[in-house]
Amino acid sequence: MQTTSRVLMVRPHMFGYNEQTAASNAFQRNASQPVHDKAIVEFDTLVQSLRDSGIQVLVSQDPGTPLTPDSLFPNNWISTHQDGTVFLYPMEAPVRRDERRPEVLNLLRETFAVASVQDLTAFEHQGVFLEGTGSMVLDRVNRIAYACISTRTDASVLAEFGRRAAYKVLPFHASDASGLPIYHTNVMMSIATGLAVICAEAIADKAERDMVLNSLHAGGLEVVTISMEQVLHFAGNMLALHNNNHEQILVMSEQALSSLSQAQVSALQKHARILSSPIYNIEYTGGGSVRCMLAEVFLPEKK
Repeated sequence: MQTTSRVLMVRPHMFGYNEQTAASNAFQRNASQPVHDKAIVEFDTLVQSLRDSGIQVLVSQDPGTPLTPDSLFPNNWISTHQDGTVFLYPMEAPVRRDERRPEVLNLLRETFAVASVQDLTAFEHQGVFLEGTGSMVLDRVNRIAYACISTRTDASVLAEFGRRAAYKVLPFHASDASGLPIYHTNVMMSIATGLAVICAEAIADKAERDMVLNSLHAGGLEVVTISMEQVLHFAGNMLALHNNNHEQILVMSEQALSSLSQAQVSALQKHARILSSPIYNIEYTGGGSVRCMLAEVFLPEKK
């Protein structure tokens, strides 16, 4: 299945600007005032909106020691899979590595069957990284991992993920309007059941662009393209889930939805109901949006 009805979220202890990640994340901005309290309201609002839509949300509280300002973006360090596999990923910023808490994995084990843990974190000693489903956008049906190469997404670690997970890997290069490498693939593309959203113009090399688009079409996906400007408003950072009625729900931020044209919205609504939530402070300071806050839970339930 491409989508799940369960997500893991981490409620931050002290969300704020992370200087260690700012060098490779052009979306981050340092707010003039502390934003933690506003971010908590945005976090809790998103949790409630998901639950009201029939999505099961597991919330883990960040204990605050050590300090992890980006802990509400768990999809960068963990991914789960239908065969019971959990992957742990190497992360570029040293401060973010402390987000990999065993308590989070234990929370999953309370309800779900974890068959194996594939730990890729040793790559950090080599100075190469792969930041989970931030670095990769997974076509779980066709078992293809799309990934734009950056300092946070290394081709060798991507290949190792592909080997262990039995995924075909499809690396490419993408840049923003300023010519800087896009730090995470999930800010420029998303895959849902029957649907792909992508900023194709960010892939400057025509051969690579055609390779990605042809692969998406071959996977049976309707492709909706977004612009560079819309990427800046996090329109690429959306995630498809489904509720207990098997209704596909496309979750995105209020800012992302506002940036879309009516034609784009109509194209998305052919496949899913759109759920948007205001997370302006999280986006401004953290440089990530709704998709980054949601770690999908595909693990089978314990019998």
